[in-house]
Amino acid sequence: MNNKHRSLLLALFLAAAAPVFAQQEPGPPPAAPPAASAPAAPVAWSSMSPDQQKLLSRFGNQWNSLPPDRQQALARGSQRWLSMSPEQKGLARQRFDQWHALPPEQREQLRQRWQKFQTLPPSQQAAVRQNFHRFQQLPPGQRQQLRERWHNATPEQRQQMLQHGREQRMKRMQQHMQMPRPQGRPPR
Repeated sequence: MNNKHRSLLLALFLAAAAPVFAQQEPGPPPAAPPAASAPAAPVAWSSMSPDQQKLLSRFGNQWNSLPPDRQQALARGSQRWLSMSPEQKGLARQRFDQWHALPPEQREQLRQRWQKFQTLPPSQQAAVRQNFHRFQQLPPGQRQQLRERWHNATPEQRQQMLQHGREQRMKRMQQHMQMPRPQGRPPR
């Protein structure tokens, strides 16, 4: 899969969030999580494992001058990297390369969509992920048709598509709630 297709796939994942974004009532932005309001604590270079220090060695001389939130992000990232299998590391390198190959405007647009996704309540994030996985399971031809249909639609047609999707989800929820439960099993 080439970079254009992968970036399109990422964009589609974020576009899959559009129905959830569109469902939100206008109002005040969600409150920042408590951790975001407290200043980040610095991470001491000596508190990291030798493997982390080796991985982050290019920051060694300037580590104490980095902002604490950057130190924490680098420390978490190095822990994640060290826990990955060789296959996972290869995939991560590919994604990193693809990200850097994107035009700056597209990266910024994806960052904004990701930030918007992060502000969603967990239930809506789960719905977006579920929609994305459902999309991924469609045959390639059908996915391509949906991409083209969305791309070629006017803003009004897109709103109609989103509304239709909301109505379909509501029908499925209602049907699910009306299904008889097997004897002896409590509802979930």
